[in-house]
Amino acid sequence: MNQRNYRIGIDVGGTFTDAVVIDNHTKKIVAKRKIATSHNHQDGVAAGINQIIQVLMDEVNIKAEDVIFISHGTTQATNALLEGDVARIGLIGIGEGKNARQETNLEPINLANDKRLHVYYEFINTIDFSDSFINTAIDRLIEQNAEVIVVSESFSVDDHSREDRVIEIAKERGINVTGGHEISQLFGLKLRTRTAVINGSLIPKMLETSNTTEKVVQDVGIKKPLMIMRADGGVMTINEVRKRPILTMLSGLAAGVAGAIMYEKISDGIFIEIGGTSADISVIKDGKVMIKNAEVGGHKTYLKSVDVRTTAIAGGTMIRYFDEKIQIGPRSSHLAGLEYECFNEIKENDSCVIDLIKPKDEDPQDYLTVDIDNKKLAFTLAGAANFLEHIDADDYSYSHRKDFEKAWISLGNYLGKDGVDVANECMDKACDQLNDIIESLIQEYELDREFLTIYGGGGSAGVFMKHLGTRFDYKTKIVTDAPYISTIGVALAMISETIEKSVVNPSEDEIKKIRAEIIEKMLSMGAIKETIEVTITVDTLNHLLIANAMGSSEMDKKDNAKEISATEALNLAKESVGQQHGLAKEIISNYHVKFIEVEEHITGIFRKLKKKNKYIVVMSQDGIVKLRRKHGNIVYGPKSNIHSILEHITDNFSIFSDAGETIPECILYTGYQTYDYSGLMNTEQLKDIIALDLEMTDEDEMLIFVVTRRG
Repeated sequence: MNQRNYRIGIDVGGTFTDAVVIDNHTKKIVAKRKIATSHNHQDGVAAGINQIIQVLMDEVNIKAEDVIFISHGTTQATNALLEGDVARIGLIGIGEGKNARQETNLEPINLANDKRLHVYYEFINTIDFSDSFINTAIDRLIEQNAEVIVVSESFSVDDHSREDRVIEIAKERGINVTGGHEISQLFGLKLRTRTAVINGSLIPKMLETSNTTEKVVQDVGIKKPLMIMRADGGVMTINEVRKRPILTMLSGLAAGVAGAIMYEKISDGIFIEIGGTSADISVIKDGKVMIKNAEVGGHKTYLKSVDVRTTAIAGGTMIRYFDEKIQIGPRSSHLAGLEYECFNEIKENDSCVIDLIKPKDEDPQDYLTVDIDNKKLAFTLAGAANFLEHIDADDYSYSHRKDFEKAWISLGNYLGKDGVDVANECMDKACDQLNDIIESLIQEYELDREFLTIYGGGGSAGVFMKHLGTRFDYKTKIVTDAPYISTIGVALAMISETIEKSVVNPSEDEIKKIRAEIIEKMLSMGAIKETIEVTITVDTLNHLLIANAMGSSEMDKKDNAKEISATEALNLAKESVGQQHGLAKEIISNYHVKFIEVEEHITGIFRKLKKKNKYIVVMSQDGIVKLRRKHGNIVYGPKSNIHSILEHITDNFSIFSDAGETIPECILYTGYQTYDYSGLMNTEQLKDIIALDLEMTDEDEMLIFVVTRRG
């Protein structure tokens, strides 16, 4: 009998600690649980983590050796910055001249709630650099009660030997320390220094949290290393967290969209994770989340995080009334300390007294509540949606209308309107706010409205998806296990790493070097080499060479989902590009994906004159759309013919102008691997990277390219 293998994901939130157990073979949830987060326990949140792991393992009769992956999503770094619970930083700048001193001598960094990250500063001129000067600088900083040393030098991305020496001496003295080059390899001394300072300020708190959480896992008997969620949607080892805790900042926002990609297998769309207090909105393109530089205190850093837009529209968002108009939020019933009206049973003979309150002292007194026999309840968007009967009975946020409708009827009477009209007005205003963000993302990321689906996750997804789709004619869908989607993302996330370097017109050797460097880093974090996929991007505008890598710590590539029929695949492909009446044919397939061409169906008197659009759809054998390209092309052949294949691609699909050659976007499928070359800029780079990627591939392996001309 084969040993069972399981993945465990744990997500610690402000109110609840969630956990899921997923069968690694089928990728299905076998157990899930929510418990109150153990803030007040002497062991802190670790006590709740221990409890929930034990409960779930007992529930499914899992042995410690059955667990092949365990990951933890934590808001500790984000909360530390929000609450000002950060270490005092002693910053050592190194360089020559006035500019180096100015760029490394940072002002205090503003955090939330009028808190500031204080930085104490010493400068060592390169000419004076020695162990004596280093120790003197450290002594002075410690005298000012600095808890962590940060060292930042001009051009340390080229030569970090002096930063390394400061780090070495600080460690010998038992002091926590971090260097600018360890956090970023980009030029921009001030930005690199700021990022390193924020990283250093989080080290003591995250060391404490990491050590405690790791001990919990070890006490349970799980031998696999504990992984921690990153801000970019991947995971890293707990040892990496100890060195680069900044990478976990904002990771709570990344977990939901990671779950949408890995569990729901979304390849394209807008994902909205909606809880009780806020909604987080992000974009997925080609099965990837969109990334940006995060900000702290209004200043950019070199931290790469998921591009998430957050708004105070959620299931618990309260209804307001002022200037004889309905308004929405931003306060939620949670922050007001009130229960939802829709999750309380209001009897026929109960009196309903409408009142206007201040949720917080600084708020206006215009938030609507209802008093039921001296119990005050909030009017919420969840209540509006349930009153309109927009939520399915099996949804997490469902409440039976009959239980609370008297409150909304009373509200309608209070406002001199029909209760249904009031509820619709509330939902209209809420969805308008969501749509403002959706529209900005559509434009910013040039999303094709023709293909667009809005996916909802989180406990309150059901509150909004129906109304949002109807009001703006969007195709909407609530993801499977929506209330647990963040925790699922934690359990299924892949090991990830990003390296960025400031390079003008990178050479073949520089591209090879960054590729080798990121693979080595991935291997050190436990990724199996055969699972590592590297994407190289050359950003000519900003002179950046970027390597992104994803990989797994286990080799299970089996797909147990039922393979769909050829007819089903063609119909799904047509539907996915909005061409239900078009012509579709399968061009080729390999072990795990089908490549389907869809031709637009045109009617009317001009159908013979109009050129038909062609779409390429890449679909898994069980019917999940992986990629869609308008005007795409399929080029394929064995590896032994790679030179002629590449010549055909560049000759037929490149664009030539006065500015030179612009090669097409190329995505390669081979075996179970996918290689994205869309970030490369010329034929030489394309050939060099493909040669590296295919070094260990058999000569008769079929190579399948999806090629799209740019522009």
